[in-house]
Amino acid sequence: MAIIGIDLGTTYSLASVWKDGSPVLIPDASGSEEVLTPSVVGVDDDGNILVGRAAKERLITHPEKTAGKFKRFMGTKKVYSLGKNKYNAEELSSFVLRKLKRDAEAFLGEPVEEAVVSVPAYFNDEQRSATKKAGRLAGLKVERLVNEPSAAALAYQNDFRHSDAMFMVIDFGGGTLDVSLVECFGNIVNIVAISGNNHLGGLDFDNAIARYFCQKKDMIFAKLTADQQQILLKSAEKAKKRLTDKESTEMIYANGVSVEKLTLSREDVVMICGDLFKEFCKPVNKVLMDAGMTMEDIDDVIMVGGSCKMPVVKMYIEHILRREPIYIGSPDYVVAYGVGVYAAIKERKGDIKDTVLTDICPFSLGVNIYNRQDEERDLMSVIIERNTPLPAI
Repeated sequence: MAIIGIDLGTTYSLASVWKDGSPVLIPDASGSEEVLTPSVVGVDDDGNILVGRAAKERLITHPEKTAGKFKRFMGTKKVYSLGKNKYNAEELSSFVLRKLKRDAEAFLGEPVEEAVVSVPAYFNDEQRSATKKAGRLAGLKVERLVNEPSAAALAYQNDFRHSDAMFMVIDFGGGTLDVSLVECFGNIVNIVAISGNNHLGGLDFDNAIARYFCQKKDMIFAKLTADQQQILLKSAEKAKKRLTDKESTEMIYANGVSVEKLTLSREDVVMICGDLFKEFCKPVNKVLMDAGMTMEDIDDVIMVGGSCKMPVVKMYIEHILRREPIYIGSPDYVVAYGVGVYAAIKERKGDIKDTVLTDICPFSLGVNIYNRQDEERDLMSVIIERNTPLPAI
């Protein structure tokens, strides 16, 4: 029975499986060739659960019955009200996982009971536990989680088979940023250092553009209704995507009463999102510092994640690292391919079983101790330092 790999993303999710010597993306069971499932869940007027594109279409028309971006709140107590029902982030994620499970079963023609799921490298223990719980709720055994940049490194090594190389993986998705240093030698993929930001992604660019639009049009974003905010954010997202191929575009906001327009250029986005770029720079510098390395020690910079498709992001990376990054096919799919490779390793597939992925602890772990100088403030006695290879003894 096959083990599938799942990239459970903030904005889109997808699944893969090892087949005929390579990872294969699993298409939607509806018969379309689409492999990306929007990470959106909704409830229709009859109380039925909608997942993916059917739910995403209702984000604007029925925002009170639809939820997205919930991956950012995995492991928290945040509750989403969808009509008469209430759900937490792991319950909503389980609906997405259940759909991907059904798609995989239709594709493979057999039951699927186990999956390897990717998570941001900077997910803490509560967030990782919530991800495993989402898998259980979806009817999947999830014994292994793999960090997203580690999965990307596996995909890269599987394609290029470097015998000895050091590279930086920048995974910039809809909701999170992870930066990793990875060393490849022989059949071993060794994670050297990790840094990241769980609240920095393409969604933050959409939000910054939408608020800039409001500023220019004498509107206050916080005073807009929920559906008006969704319309504006959707318009910002579309404008951002058009700027992938164009130097400038027109952002249009139609609220049913009037139509407002604003011309945006790539240079405008750099200015609007200046603070976000400053935050982007921090994990990049930190991972180099933690590893005691400079860019001269790095062979390649690999970009993955849908938000890496923005030309302004690529330009910024070239500017701060003085290095042109490389892409492995579509940035949207790389992590899913890597999770598929990891699932095959777990299955002990003959053509991949000798590949070894080592990982590290992204956070320092320890115990609380008494603070003699200030009883109101806790102190931690570190037992396992961050970036310690796992398993740690």
